[in-house]
Amino acid sequence: MSFELKKDGRRLAVICIAAMLSAANINTFVSAGGLYPGGATGLTILIQRICEMFLNISVPYTAINLALNAVPVYIGFRYIGKKFTLFSCVMIVLTGILTDMVPRFVITYDILLISIFGGMINGFIISICLLVSATTGGTDFIAIYFSEKKGIDAFNLVLGLNIVILSAAGLLFGWDKALYSIIFQYSSTQVLHLMYKKYQKKTLFIVTNRAKDVCQIITEVSHHGATILDGEGYYEKAERNVVYSVVSSAECKQVIQAVRGVDPHAFINAVKTEELTGRFYQKPEE
Repeated sequence: MSFELKKDGRRLAVICIAAMLSAANINTFVSAGGLYPGGATGLTILIQRICEMFLNISVPYTAINLALNAVPVYIGFRYIGKKFTLFSCVMIVLTGILTDMVPRFVITYDILLISIFGGMINGFIISICLLVSATTGGTDFIAIYFSEKKGIDAFNLVLGLNIVILSAAGLLFGWDKALYSIIFQYSSTQVLHLMYKKYQKKTLFIVTNRAKDVCQIITEVSHHGATILDGEGYYEKAERNVVYSVVSSAECKQVIQAVRGVDPHAFINAVKTEELTGRFYQKPEE
């Protein structure tokens, strides 16, 4: 596990900003709305509120959150990447400390505005962490593990797993907060899908007269393979090659630009891939 001063310094700076935003979001939108963000954060807040209401004790956010992240952090070190997990631990610890330190304050009491904008901020925080190869912890580790091992975009599965937390919150504290929390989590997931596209995939159909060169440039740029299909242009009745390849959505624009450099006249159709089975290269986390 090696460190690069400039690159890792930038990662650390982004994580510090994300931790401050996360703590502020928890102590403003989440706290004012009585919401449950889901994952380890939502479960931590649920446990805190159970202790306050039924046991009349106040438990620090940091203590509960660190305990809940123990298993996910192990999964991260064991299966995802040591450096990735180390930076994620910095995010987890710093967020917990700041959440306990930053005073709570209210921006608005409108529960719908809180659900939407709080969720959007939460999605933004998760996204910028993932973009610098870190995570906010909890179920994010699990989502990344399944995304890399199974080749699926697992963040929607996390949304489904949070039903358990919301059901418990609904039974104990009222269903209105649980239902608004679904809006919070949905907003968060949509921002995440918009900003972070590593585990989303696109299928490229490229009609070209330089098929081998196009295949080579796709491999150089994305490390993905390609298949050359024989075709015939209907209008000119001329033979054409069609290059078929599947790449990450995050790499798609770069791949298309590279293909344009090889064949400016290539006809390219990029289609969103809903499901993929078989071997697909994923760049491993550090």
